[in-house]
Amino acid sequence: MKIISNQFFEGERPLFATSDIRLENVKFYPGESAVKECNRVEAYRCEFMCKYPFWHNNDASIENCLFTVYSRAAIWYSKNVRMLNTVVEAPKMFREIDGLYLENVKLPNAAECCWNCRNIEFRNVDVKCGDYLFMNSKNIRIDGFRLQGNYSFQDAKNVEIRNARLDSKDAFWNTENVTVYDSVISGEYLGWHSKNLRLVNCTISGTQALCYAKDLVMQNCVMKPDADLCFEYSTLQARINSPVHSVKNPGGGYIVAESIGEIIIDENCKNPGDCRIEVCDEAPCFSYEI
Repeated sequence: MKIISNQFFEGERPLFATSDIRLENVKFYPGESAVKECNRVEAYRCEFMCKYPFWHNNDASIENCLFTVYSRAAIWYSKNVRMLNTVVEAPKMFREIDGLYLENVKLPNAAECCWNCRNIEFRNVDVKCGDYLFMNSKNIRIDGFRLQGNYSFQDAKNVEIRNARLDSKDAFWNTENVTVYDSVISGEYLGWHSKNLRLVNCTISGTQALCYAKDLVMQNCVMKPDADLCFEYSTLQARINSPVHSVKNPGGGYIVAESIGEIIIDENCKNPGDCRIEVCDEAPCFSYEI
């Protein structure tokens, strides 16, 4: 493997179509497509100020690097990308990636990142301004995750999340086969139109949570007082270890909670009688058939 160290590049395509190189302490000044169409590139302690540096790459390893705000849309149409201990200040990172591993990475300006990606693993990743993160992506595993950004995981499939804190309006819309463990999820309109969404040991806040969901499962979850008007038109199996502020027109299944502040069944309920609601604290459960 050829080592390139302590240099700088600028302009168009300085290392285009290069294979088997290791970049050490290299700076990429304004330009475009610095390492496009490359194979087996290692970048260590590099700084990227150019647009679209890693496009159409195979087997890229990136460690202790900085992608400045000028390196927007940096990694697209690539396979097997591994990034460690790196800061990404640029938006629109990661599109059409097959095989993406991030560990100890910070993305402080992560708008429109990780679109149409697959086979993804995140470990200890911190994301801010991450609107539309993971849209249309699939086969995602996450452990140790902090997200501030709305509309996350829209249309995503086959997702497992552990030990996360998600501050995200409209999270998990139209998703399929998502499981979230031991996490805090804050933001209104959570999980609408989802299929097979499973929440285990999670804390939920935000109005009109989990409506229009199909086959929703909740195990040992807590719902905060602002989580009102929940479960409209949803089919679910929910065991909630807290009071629930209000439930509106659930579609079917059952809800077990410590208490229910209000049960709203109006003329728009589509399946009257198909959902069982039980209040179950220390005393024997009290069941509502609606």
